[in-house]
Amino acid sequence: HVQLVESGGGSVQAGGSLNLSCAATGKTNILNCMGWFRQAPGKEREGVAVITRIHGGTEYADSVKGRFIISRDVSKMTWPLQMNNLKPEDTAMYYCAATMSTHRVSTWHYPLGHWGLGTQVTVS
Repeated sequence: HVQLVESGGGSVQAGGSLNLSCAATGKTNILNCMGWFRQAPGKEREGVAVITRIHGGTEYADSVKGRFIISRDVSKMTWPLQMNNLKPEDTAMYYCAATMSTHRVSTWHYPLGHWGLGTQVTVS
């Protein structure tokens, strides 16, 4: 069983930065792909960034390219999301997720894999 816990959400003014983190516990050795997703009120949950466990390959949604950076610490099984130059449209509940198989940011959809409960990010 795998459990994911997000941390680091909050409120920030436009142009500011926030760092989110996700920590996985349990049978984490089965995980191969980790990611961050977000869901704004009235909208579907969308992929933001994904990273592979072994090679660290990354992919980002077009809306966050050049502003967000995903990384991973395999020894701790954490994958932070550094968010820079935040915009009001980045306001959403952010979720981390992980799965055994490899997926692209555009093809990985909820509820595939393991998911955290989310952390709120508000940009004003």
